[in-house]
Amino acid sequence: MTSVVVLIGGAAYAITGTDSGESSAPTRAKAPSSPAVSARAKAGEAPADAEPLPSPTSTLKPFDLEPALAPVTALFGDNRMSVAMLDVESGAMATYGHDAFDTASIVKVDILATLLLQAQDQGRRLTTEERAQSAAMIQKSDNDSTSALWTRIGSARGLDAANERLGLTQTQGGDGTVWGITQTTAEDQIRLLQSVFGDKSPLSEGSRAYIQDLMQHVVGSQTWGVSAAADSGTTALKNGWLKRTQTKKWDVNSIGRIQRDGRVYLMAVLLNNCSTQEVGISIVEQATRASAKAFSRKLKEKPTT
Repeated sequence: MTSVVVLIGGAAYAITGTDSGESSAPTRAKAPSSPAVSARAKAGEAPADAEPLPSPTSTLKPFDLEPALAPVTALFGDNRMSVAMLDVESGAMATYGHDAFDTASIVKVDILATLLLQAQDQGRRLTTEERAQSAAMIQKSDNDSTSALWTRIGSARGLDAANERLGLTQTQGGDGTVWGITQTTAEDQIRLLQSVFGDKSPLSEGSRAYIQDLMQHVVGSQTWGVSAAADSGTTALKNGWLKRTQTKKWDVNSIGRIQRDGRVYLMAVLLNNCSTQEVGISIVEQATRASAKAFSRKLKEKPTT
């Protein structure tokens, strides 16, 4: 277990993670547990001829998840949460809350997207070292690899510049070396996931395939989260967890692509101020299931005239 303690604005934070890929979180069977990676992903292909395009975003009025989440939010106390879902086929959105949150380790997807976008600009593939660090960062949530790549991309300045091209408008990189306190919203995480899983993206096909492959093969102990609402074996995800040293409270986040009853969703759940990581995971998964159930039901309704 690694722990990085920082002092920001008078408040101390500890970013906790694992070097081995094991955590205290319960194992889920929703995503493959083997950290196998395809040949194309291993190649780390990042062709430079991909034309930069804006990240797509839904223009439809979002479905309000507040009623569906009332039984979950009633249990929270001082917790804050935000949820966003996108139905890939229709472009319909569902949302709850609009606050900004610490990313914790979900920023690692954004860091990798930035690295690949920069490699495309430079007309090169990822180096052997970069590929090894990227795999450890996404599949095992390794913090040392993340810190190395954070420096490689130019820290917050590099992340913020890439996010302008990826279509993110509500995300700001963390100060100095503290990537885990990058600020984001659930809706911005959907925009990031659209750039990773959608066709209209500044990321090339090879770059998108590389990130997708890694997210589909995180270690088994880290497959909790948005996978709770998915059909078995259909999830690509990245989770984040951060314990604040001063309050001893936890931020617990989960983002990813899931399949449920024949539909494909992009989903982000951000939560803070939890008493323990395990409590946070439980709340995230309850919110995931409640949101997916309500949104799926809404999408099946016939439009009124």
